[in-house]
Amino acid sequence: MRFVRSPDVLMGISVHAVASIGSGEYPSSSLSDPIGHECGLAMVRLKQPLHVIQERHGDAAWGLRRLHLLMEKQRNRGQDGAGIATIKLDMPPGVPFLRRMRTTKRNALERMLDATTRDMGVLQNTTLHSENEIELKTACDFLGEIYLGHLRYGTHSGRGVSNCHPLLRKDNTASRNLAVAGNFNMTNSTELFEQLVEYGLNPVGDSDTQVILERLGYFLDLEHRQLRQAMGPGSFLGLEGRELATSISQEIDLTRVIKRASEGWDGGYLFSGLLGNGDVFVCRDPAGIRPGFWIETDDVIAVASERPPLSTVFNIKPEDVHPIPPGHVLVIKRDGTVTLERFTDPMPEKQCTFERIYFSRGNDPDIYRERKQLGCHLAERVLDLIDWKVGSAVFSFVPNTAETAYLGLVQEAQRLVRMRQVEAVWDHIQKGTVEREELLSLQMDLVRSERVAHKDQKLRTFITHDAARRDLVMHIYDIVRDIVRPSDTLVMIDDSIVRGTTLRESIITILGRLNPSRIIIVSSAPPICYPDCYGIDMSQLDRFVAFQAAIALLHDSGQERILDVIEADCRAQADLPPERMKNHVARLYEPFSQTDIEKKIAELIRPVDSDWNGQLDVIYQSVEGLHKAIPGFKGDWYFTGDYPTPGGLKVLNQAYLNWRDGLDKRAY
Repeated sequence: MRFVRSPDVLMGISVHAVASIGSGEYPSSSLSDPIGHECGLAMVRLKQPLHVIQERHGDAAWGLRRLHLLMEKQRNRGQDGAGIATIKLDMPPGVPFLRRMRTTKRNALERMLDATTRDMGVLQNTTLHSENEIELKTACDFLGEIYLGHLRYGTHSGRGVSNCHPLLRKDNTASRNLAVAGNFNMTNSTELFEQLVEYGLNPVGDSDTQVILERLGYFLDLEHRQLRQAMGPGSFLGLEGRELATSISQEIDLTRVIKRASEGWDGGYLFSGLLGNGDVFVCRDPAGIRPGFWIETDDVIAVASERPPLSTVFNIKPEDVHPIPPGHVLVIKRDGTVTLERFTDPMPEKQCTFERIYFSRGNDPDIYRERKQLGCHLAERVLDLIDWKVGSAVFSFVPNTAETAYLGLVQEAQRLVRMRQVEAVWDHIQKGTVEREELLSLQMDLVRSERVAHKDQKLRTFITHDAARRDLVMHIYDIVRDIVRPSDTLVMIDDSIVRGTTLRESIITILGRLNPSRIIIVSSAPPICYPDCYGIDMSQLDRFVAFQAAIALLHDSGQERILDVIEADCRAQADLPPERMKNHVARLYEPFSQTDIEKKIAELIRPVDSDWNGQLDVIYQSVEGLHKAIPGFKGDWYFTGDYPTPGGLKVLNQAYLNWRDGLDKRAY
């Protein structure tokens, strides 16, 4: 679809001094049960000259501030670091046209906003016009027309500033300079690295980000060589020098570059690239695993990992924020031409359901409704478990992302209770035995909902060793006492139960201080049984409490021989191409129902040193309930083992063998 020097300075690039703002200090993940958040991406490309932007918005740095707002509103997608890159258009030779800043320090966004705007004071009393734009862009390090921002939540590699995006590939030709940032994991980065070596390259670093950067750079160079052959000396056009460089820059086909570079990619990804000449691209994986959205207004084209930030920052309706279709690349040329084209063969869409359950902010209207539906689908089962005695049960939630599912659970539970009350009254009316006292007693049968737990956000802090973490995790939640009676059942819904460590180490112990007769932990997501390798760092099987439960049940029932059979089959296919692999690990779950798994998990997450000795139950969402609540998103591989790409089966196979060999390491 088409809609209409440092040596760096010598080649027009400046890696700003604040690029080393990080000093090895980095914030820990949340003290809740961490599974590795998604990274966040933001891109802002101004469609108007800076003097027009200043006239319309009163601020020539309006685009930079929009980028910071987009990043701020996606802060949930990165606590390990942040980075931005700026492209300045039409800069003369010898003047920097590309700036970058990265940091891993605490309060990264605030630090970067201060650092990138500290020299903007010159703009306050200056009237911009076309003649002085170059001068002011030279005076202000990060004033430009194109901005790329990234929030990092590291799932692999180190946490130093060198691992923060954007990554740069530098050259003394503007259109060969490349800045790349994104949210992605490749399952086959090792194979892609080996291909680069076969091309005759000597890439440094084998992280998937570095590999993708080098691969894009290789095919960008190939595009330049072919255009030079077609347009340069000896060709029909016979162009040379600056005229040739300008013509090549204009004719670069980024869709063709992405098509060539992406051959063989296996993973989930959304990433953006900026060329030094002002060309921009954003591409999304063909299965739609990772989300990406874009908008276009009179002033700007902008991209983000989530829909609400774009809607809020640019004050447009959510329906006017467009998803980047899976397998498509959005290209913005230097002249403002916008294209949205397919760059790879289509695949069945497997958009990540965990984005809806947990990662993305809940102020997206669709996500809000879906999370409520997740709670609704659990209501009847919870009521059955408490024998519909809502008068002696308190419904609450584990802060904070489970709150919307909690609303759905409570509202649906109340609706079902009222329907049962209506049926009871109608039955008495039919029999002619209805009495006033009975009506009053039915009216009193209401669902009790309370906010029992509060999260102490001050404890999102630096953790230097396990002992400190264990001490703090015990105090991350505060409770409201005297609203749960000793005879009550306490129903607590959480967004997901992955490892169960926070439940065991903190939540259940703290809730036990309320001394309820029973605690029911409810998960709005199904049990996670399989690794993820497309952005979430969940590749070690033995860390999933559902896997632990299945193994325990196999031992309890004398069926542990299955584990040897699965191992033999996994080893037999270890050297096969991923396309020929099968999910043998699924067989260890087959002998058991979800109820069996839930009961064993309840045993595994019970704290051994708690004074509370009441009954503990666990309920998970069913896969069927998940798909009813989120019908448009089919990515459920961590629940079902149905992987969207062949590389997922390879990771699963390796994860099982790692567990059998006692190797505590990543499976890809």
